Amino acid sequence: MSDPVLALSGIGKTYKKGKPGEVEVLRGADLTLMRGEVVALVAPSGAGKSTLLHIAGLLDTPDAGQVEIAGQDVTRLSDRRRTGIRRGDLGFVYQFHHLLPEFTALENIVLPQLANGTGARAAKERAAMLLGRVGIADRGDHRPAALSGGEQQRVAFCRALANEPKVLLADEPTGNLDPETSDRVFATLLDVVRETGLSALIATHNMALAARMDRVLKLEHGVLVAG
Repeated sequence: MSDPVLALSGIGKTYKKGKPGEVEVLRGADLTLMRGEVVALVAPSGAGKSTLLHIAGLLDTPDAGQVEIAGQDVTRLSDRRRTGIRRGDLGFVYQFHHLLPEFTALENIVLPQLANGTGARAAKERAAMLLGRVGIADRGDHRPAALSGGEQQRVAFCRALANEPKVLLADEPTGNLDPETSDRVFATLLDVVRETGLSALIATHNMALAARMDRVLKLEHGVLVAG
């Protein structure tokens, strides 16, 4: 079996909550994500799903434990090196699309590629290819305000894939959509992830969506257990 593309070991995280004291959100959480595997992360609101994803995505640092990406310990690298890994090896999709409103759909996908050193022509070609893959090739010249909620989230998904990451981290990626649109967008996301052999960790409240992934992990009392 190949090595995990993402491994979290003994992850602990505690937040100070004013005078009453501290809240321990994660307490020894362990996770392995294999190449090509799609894993659902399920937990109630406030249980620590976003914190876990932020630590996995190098947006936050754990108080305890280790984060490895493709076998490299990345837990406490410098900010510059963490930014480089986030930009090249990790893709992020959130509940709200966070697209830049002044740029077109195509430009929103081109920009992270330019920041990662890709030439303008190649970046535009990849952006157009990704829009076609998610079924909205004809919407590339539209700004976010002119797109439906489902279209906006597809663009956000394309942006996450722009730099060909090793790992996709998604936090309730369809949670802001109506059930029918959510199902369609998630089906597209899952199809593209499987076609590209990408590894993905996807947080969701929707157990029907979670059941369509390879494994389900539940976050309970700060630790991860099989769902």
